[in-house]
Amino acid sequence: MEDHAHTQVPAAPRADGTSGSIAIGVDFGTESGRVLLLDLASGEELAVEEVRYDRGVIDGLLPDTGQPLAPDWALQDPADYLTVLERGVPAAVHASGVDPRRIVGIGVDFTSCTVLPVAADGTPLSTIERWRARPHAWTKLWKHHAAQPYADRLTQVAIERGEGFLARYGGRISSEWYFPKLLELFHEDREVYEAADAFVEATDWIVWQLTGDLVRSACAAGYKAFWSDRDGLPPVEYFRAAYPGFVVPGEKLGSRFAPIGARAGTVRPELAERLGLPAGVAVAVGNVDSFVSVPGAGVDRAGTFVMVVGTSICDMLVHDKEVLLTGITGVVPDGILPGRYGYEAGQPAVGDMFAWFVERLLGADGAARGARYAELEVRAAEIAPGATGLVALDWWNGNRSILADADLTGAIVGFGLSTTPDEVYRALLESVAYGTRRIVDNFDDNGLGVDEIVACGGIAEKSPLLMQLIADVTARPVAVPTSPQIPARGAAMFGAVAAGSKGGGFDDVATAVEMLRPGVAARYTPDRAAGETYAATYEVYRGLHDALGRDRVQWMHSLKDLKRRSTGAGASGQRT
Repeated sequence: MEDHAHTQVPAAPRADGTSGSIAIGVDFGTESGRVLLLDLASGEELAVEEVRYDRGVIDGLLPDTGQPLAPDWALQDPADYLTVLERGVPAAVHASGVDPRRIVGIGVDFTSCTVLPVAADGTPLSTIERWRARPHAWTKLWKHHAAQPYADRLTQVAIERGEGFLARYGGRISSEWYFPKLLELFHEDREVYEAADAFVEATDWIVWQLTGDLVRSACAAGYKAFWSDRDGLPPVEYFRAAYPGFVVPGEKLGSRFAPIGARAGTVRPELAERLGLPAGVAVAVGNVDSFVSVPGAGVDRAGTFVMVVGTSICDMLVHDKEVLLTGITGVVPDGILPGRYGYEAGQPAVGDMFAWFVERLLGADGAARGARYAELEVRAAEIAPGATGLVALDWWNGNRSILADADLTGAIVGFGLSTTPDEVYRALLESVAYGTRRIVDNFDDNGLGVDEIVACGGIAEKSPLLMQLIADVTARPVAVPTSPQIPARGAAMFGAVAAGSKGGGFDDVATAVEMLRPGVAARYTPDRAAGETYAATYEVYRGLHDALGRDRVQWMHSLKDLKRRSTGAGASGQRT
C-alpha cells in the first residue's frame, strides 16, 4: 500500500459538558454482545465489555435434542441476550470505576431481522418445555435463510397485484425479513404459531426485558415488516392471495410503534438492582445495529456512505429526498436519522466468508487462526492489482444488494494449477470491494450521489488492505473512526436522547451527534493507477454478477435445490 493511503488522524476536540452523565450502549451482534459506557461530556468511552454467546449461532443441531437442522437454518437462544446484560453491564461499570449514579440512559441495538415467538408475558417459547424441541419455537437469526421460498412467493404475488409497498424495498423481498420468517412458522408449525402471542424483533424483546413493557420500534417495523406510518401494513388481500388462511398479518406484529430516540421507559427496579444501576435509568426504543452506527460514527449528512464491516456488511445512506430504487433493502422516513430518508443495502457474507476460507479450507483454528489471518493480510497486500487472475462473487451467504436473492451462492473464476491460498484470499477481499462498488453505483445511478465512505466495525480496523481496496475500487476516500465500538457508541447516544437534557442527556439526535462525534483513526485515499486496473476486473465481476445473478440465475438455484434435496429438508425446512 502507498504511504499516502493510510494516515493516522488525531481525534477531534470535544465540547465541554457539565453534567458528568454517562449512557450505556449495548450492541447485540451475531456471536456476542458488547456493553459500552460513554461519557456524555467528553465523548470518552470509559469501558467496553464483550460477552460471547454461550450457544452462539445454532445451525447444526437443535440444543438438548440432537435434532439436525435443515440447510440455511440459523437460530439463537434468547438466554444468551440476557447473559450479555447480566454479565456485561456490571463488569463494564466495575471496570470503568465510575459512580453508577452518573448513569442516566441505556440504548440497545440488535442484528435485524432477528425474531422470536413469545408468550403474552414475553417468555420465549423456546424456554418452555413443551416447545423446546420444536425448531420454530426458537429465535430466528437475521441470516436464517430457510424462509427464502416464502420471500419469493411474497415477491411474486406483490408483483402480480401491483402492490405499491414493494418499491420501498427495492422490488424484492428477502428471507431475512419479518413476514417470510413468520409465514414459515405459520405454514410449517401451526401449533407453535398459535401458541405465540407475539412474534417480536429481538431488539424490542430486550427492551421489554429491561422495562417490563413491550414497546415496538418503528424503525424495525419499517425496514423489516413492510409497515409505514402513512399506510400501515400491506392489505390483507395481498397476504391472503399469497397464503390462504393468513388473514390477520398484524396479529403477531402489533400495531403501535415508537420512533427512534423515543423513551421506552426505565429499567425495572429489580433488574436495576441486579445490574448495579440506579433507579430511573431511561431506556431508549430498540434500534438496529447498523443504523445506530450512522450517528455513532458522527455522520449526519447526505452523500456519506456508512459501512458496518463485520460478519456481514450493512450499508446506510441518508438523504432529504425519497427515491424508490431497485436493489436496496429499504427506504424509510426517519428510519436512521430523524428528518431524513434512510436507505439500507448490504452484503451478507464478509467476515463469514473469510472465516470459511481460513478455518474450513486452511484448517486454522484456536490460537492459529489469528496468526493465519495476519499472515494472509501481509501476503495478500504484496500481490499487485489484477495479478491473481481471479475474480470472486461474494455470495457465500446469498446476495442482499442489489439482487436480494438468498439462494445465490459464491463463485471464484480464474483458478489455475499455480493459484495460491494468498491469491484466493486477496480475491475474496477484492470481491467485497467489487460488491461495494456495485451498491455505490446503484445509488449514484439513481441520483443519490456518494462522495465519501465511512467504514466501521472489526474488519474495518483489522484489515487496512480491504479498506484500501474499497477506496481504489470505488474511487472514493474511506475514513475509519477512532472508536472500535461504533454500534455500541451509537446505541449509547440514543440512550442519552431517551434521558433528555433534564435527565442529563440530550433532547435530540442531532445534538448528540454534534457533541459526541468521534475522531478519525485512518483515511484511505484512492490510488489512481490501481483504480484503472480494478476498473477492468470490475467489468468481469459485473458481467459474472449479471449472468449468474440474473440471466442464468437458474444455474445457481438448481445447485442450491440439489443440495437441499440431497441433504433432506425434513420437517424443519420444507419448500413451498
